[in-house]
Amino acid sequence: MKLWLDGGLQDIESARVSVFDHGLTVGDGIFETVKATDGKPFALTRHLDRLTRSARGLGLPDPDHDEVRRACAAVLAANPMPLGRLRITYTGGHGPLGSDRGEHGPTLVVALGETTRRPDSTAVITVPWTRNERGALTGLKTTSYAENVVALARAHQHGASEALFANTVGQLCEGTGSNVFVVLDGEIHTPPVASGCLAGITRALTVEWTGAKETDLPLDVLERADEVFLTSTLRDVQAVHRVDDRELPGAPGPVTAKAMRIFGERSGDDLDP
Repeated sequence: MKLWLDGGLQDIESARVSVFDHGLTVGDGIFETVKATDGKPFALTRHLDRLTRSARGLGLPDPDHDEVRRACAAVLAANPMPLGRLRITYTGGHGPLGSDRGEHGPTLVVALGETTRRPDSTAVITVPWTRNERGALTGLKTTSYAENVVALARAHQHGASEALFANTVGQLCEGTGSNVFVVLDGEIHTPPVASGCLAGITRALTVEWTGAKETDLPLDVLERADEVFLTSTLRDVQAVHRVDDRELPGAPGPVTAKAMRIFGERSGDDLDP
């Protein structure tokens, strides 16, 4: 396996990032996960645009899109696989052991891991912790992910693959690595970005392609929604068959199944929508 590190391909066994890299010491970094099918990335332009928005939100220099594209192409060519998780990581670079940044410039890593197609439906739980819709990192895809690690571990303890958060005012927000949609009286709704959720790439495409409405929703909407589904880079559109102790028999329901079909067709027709 080969990855891209600071300007070129390197063997995964010998590639090294400084132990003083700010992404390691204080979580000062951003990332994108891109689905790659048979060596072809999906929605790369949208992912790079969000990478830049996240960099600006952290005060990092804008990433060079041409370099990142070259890195992605090189890594994909060097590691052929049917379905891959392409990970772009961009950090504050070598710095001091505190929150101040150094003067060495950012670190860019592009790596690829093999993955498999997700099942058509999954189980989720809600967690007692909240997303802060007014935080400095709200809406940014940063490497400060420990909160998600803790929540996802709880989900796994309960036989689920995802944990869902409310925000500080009790509204439904998002999952650890996914956006959430609910079906009410045949209409698809998802929390707005103002709720504190990440502006997911798959979320945006699903809203565009299905006509889903962005709606402020209380967390307990999950107790009465006719259908629930998740979206993310590697889930695409995935039905939910259980929320906490509530079973949703027959998932995917008809509205979710249609959304899954639309997403599959549209994403297959255009790899960079």
